[in-house]
Amino acid sequence: MTRKQAREEAFILIFEKYFNNGTLEEILECAIEARDIEPDDYIREVFFGVYENLEMLDELISSNSVGWSIKRISKTSLAVLRLALYEIKFMDEIPVSVSINEAVEICKKYATKDDASFVNGILATVVKS
Repeated sequence: MTRKQAREEAFILIFEKYFNNGTLEEILECAIEARDIEPDDYIREVFFGVYENLEMLDELISSNSVGWSIKRISKTSLAVLRLALYEIKFMDEIPVSVSINEAVEICKKYATKDDASFVNGILATVVKS
């Protein structure tokens, strides 16, 4: 599995958590069975890491999304933002520009161009500050 594919799987898992009250491990196990994926270290680190650091990540999003309550941000964009910000804050081996670009590409695939622009703006603002 390429890093791009792993990133997309991690995004899907983060997104699925909105609609599933199971534990992170249960959600991962269901995904393994349903989609026949083999989660690598990256997927596990990002999926569990996002939820271990959720409060801090959401604070970053809130403080950098002027005029937007976190509750108004689409679930897709929020999942992408959480993933990208986790990479930016905790995975030094991934260049910031790659995290931002991949986040925008995921938005284009799963959301809208407006979402992609919004995500790009939030991430750029976080990186500048």
